[in-house]
Parts: sequence; C-alpha cells; structure tokens
Amino acid sequence: MASTAAEVKRLLRLAGPLMAGFVLRNSVQMVSVMFVGHLGELQLAGSSLAASLASVTGFSLLSGMSSALDTLCGQAYGAGQHRLLGVYAQRAMLVLAAAAVPIALVWASAGEILLLFGQDPAIAAEAGAYARWMIPSLAAYVPLACALRFLQAQGIVVPVMASSGVAAVAHVAVCWALVHKAGMGSKGAALSGAVTYWTNFAVLAFYARLSGACKTTWTGFSMNAFRELRRFTELAVPSAMMVCLEWSSFEILVLLSGILPNPQLETAVLSISLSTASLLIMVPRGIGSSLRVRTPHMTPYIISDVTHQYFISPGSKGLSQCST
Repeated sequence: MASTAAEVKRLLRLAGPLMAGFVLRNSVQMVSVMFVGHLGELQLAGSSLAASLASVTGFSLLSGMSSALDTLCGQAYGAGQHRLLGVYAQRAMLVLAAAAVPIALVWASAGEILLLFGQDPAIAAEAGAYARWMIPSLAAYVPLACALRFLQAQGIVVPVMASSGVAAVAHVAVCWALVHKAGMGSKGAALSGAVTYWTNFAVLAFYARLSGACKTTWTGFSMNAFRELRRFTELAVPSAMMVCLEWSSFEILVLLSGILPNPQLETAVLSISLSTASLLIMVPRGIGSSLRVRTPHMTPYIISDVTHQYFISPGSKGLSQCST
C-alpha cells in the first residue's frame, strides 16, 4: 500500500507540470482567435474555421507522429541507452519535416477546399487567408513537438512547463504587436503562432544546452538519424491516426457549423465553446502522459544499438516492438 501511494505521488508530480504545459500550449491558438474576435464577426468565423482545419490536417498529425518518441525514447532511456534519444529525436524531425510539406500545400489551398465542402464564400476566403499565414508555424512546430517528447521521456517536465509559460506570455505581446501595432489584422494573429513556437523551442534548446541535463542524451547531430526512417514512420503513422481521430471529433463540429443558416455567428460561438471545453481535457491528458513517461522507466527493456524493428500487427491497430 505504501508503494502504491508513493507511485501515485510520483505520477502526480509528473502529471501536474504536464497538464499545465498542455493548457499553456493549447492557449496559443485560442489567444490568437481572441485577438481576431475584436476585429469583427467575419474575421472571427474565418480564423476559427482555419484553426480547426489546421488542427485536423496539421497539428494533430504532427503531434501524433511525434508521440512515437514516447515509446522509443522512453525505452532507450530506461535501458540506459541515453545517446539513442538524440538520434531518435533527430530522426523524428526529419520525418515530421517531410510530412509538413503536403500539410503546407493543403493549408495553401484551404479556401478552395472549404468551398468544396459548402462553406460560406466570405468565410472560406477569410479562412484561406488565415491558413496561408499559419504555414510558417509548421516550420517551428516540427522541432518543438520533437523537443517536448525528447525532454518528457527523460522526466524533465518542469522546464517544459516553464518554457510553455514563457511562450504563452510572449504570445500575447506578439499578437498585440502584429495585430494592432503592425496593422496586420487577422494575418498577424495567424503569423504570431510561428513566433511563439520558435520562442518555446529556443527556451527549451537553451535549457538543454546550458543546464547539462541532456549531456548524455544529446551528443550532437548524427548521420544515424538518416537511417531507419521507414521503420520510424511505420510506428509514427498509427500513432498519428489515433491522435487525428481524437482531435477531429471536436474540430469537425466547427467545420460543420459553417454550413448552418447563420455561419458567421454559429462558427464563432461553437469555436469559443469548444476551445473553453478543451481545457478540461488537459487533466486526463496530463495523467495519461505521466504514465507514458513513467512506465518505460520501470520496465527492463534491453535495446540494441544496432537495429530496432517495429511490426504492425495485422488486422489490428496494435503495435509490437522487437529488438535484436
């Protein structure tokens, strides 16, 4: 019983910062939409629609693919193969960067895509412009998503939370500067996400460099990152599909609201409601993430330095890993 209580305390110490970090990072798009809301109903509806489309087609996919690092980095760290964490993180960045290219093409054509699904022409045009200005955020989100998983796998959660807090505060200032001071309007709100994600990544990179906490896990860039890209993709794609299905259950509602009789009002109201409700999801999400961090550290995996094979079990979504 005492050991159970001690383990619960360990999980809560992990879950607390993880939950706070999720809320802070989730607030980035929410704050952007809030700034746009002061510009008018059409701008709010367009930005909400674009943010939902970006979430379904981009951020959920990249976040899901990066979650493969939970398995790989967690097992490598638990087995004492610390240098593999850096290799896995670099490999993930390469795969996610390749996936970001078609995502950018989809966002560039967001207005036309929304029109094909029967969205209001004015809202679709506004959403298309907003989505195009969100494309630079992909370049920042790829390394950020991998860095978050890389650090969390080592149990480094408080600095992750702190960096998310710094980025969230900076995001408010960046939004104000671009939307109002620079006069960019909704385009500035869309572009501010890229600045914030780069800020978050820079804080994490400086921490990893200066603190020495990643001295054994990040030994510099390695050519081994270019090896076994296909095997990493085979693990990342099913993970991405699960996350995409989870996120799309909310975002599709916003997309459907655009075909209602009063699309500007309906889209804006539903987007605000779902964004607020999504904060509640961060509690179980933080607990689940703490389990993903903690479990591999407790399991005596033995991982070879040479080769790692991942097999997708036929007829199911489960994954099994075999190391030789």
